Amino acid sequence: MRYKLVIFDFDGTLADSFPLFLRAFNTVAVRYGIRPMEDAELDMLRTLGPRQLMQHLHIPAWKSPLLAFGMRRLMTQSIGEVCLFAGVPEMLRRLDEAGVRLALVSSNTETNVRRVLGPNIASLITDYVCGTALFGKARAFRKVLRRSGIEPAQTLAVGDELRDWEAAISEGVAFGAVSWGYTRFDALPSLPIGLDLKQMTDIEQLVLT
Repeated sequence: MRYKLVIFDFDGTLADSFPLFLRAFNTVAVRYGIRPMEDAELDMLRTLGPRQLMQHLHIPAWKSPLLAFGMRRLMTQSIGEVCLFAGVPEMLRRLDEAGVRLALVSSNTETNVRRVLGPNIASLITDYVCGTALFGKARAFRKVLRRSGIEPAQTLAVGDELRDWEAAISEGVAFGAVSWGYTRFDALPSLPIGLDLKQMTDIEQLVLT
């Protein structure tokens, strides 16, 4: 077994929540005088990190907490629409059965995350650090590492965004990028062979072999 601890992102990695995310963003954006995301530019916007996205949409820093709060509220109201990607339950079960410690770090709420996972799958995850700030993932990773007592060298972070990669690098843990998430796969940093995760079974293969 290559890794003893795997830290998962949630939205775009385990859960197919982008349609709800987009609808929530555009609804709250109009409320606060922020330009909504247009369908025609979505492909380009999915190549941007959070800071670049805020600059492109001219979102003032002082409005970002209001935007995040409003989006979280709307997503909570409609979280029943969100499903796990195909193969997620089986993948998490196999990692758990192999003795891998599972953690989840998300800017979404723990209540939302657990509802989408369902009680049986949620119980496989030992560490939840949810409701993290937009740029607070590195701190959340440190918290998980401290709780687990597992070394960064024995840890893998799995995510779909540039900020997931940045947090992993800052804490000295390996990063595996999924191809099905919010950020376009070709916009993520070039990764060593095996860390580019193009299907769900690639995660198991990377961790367990």
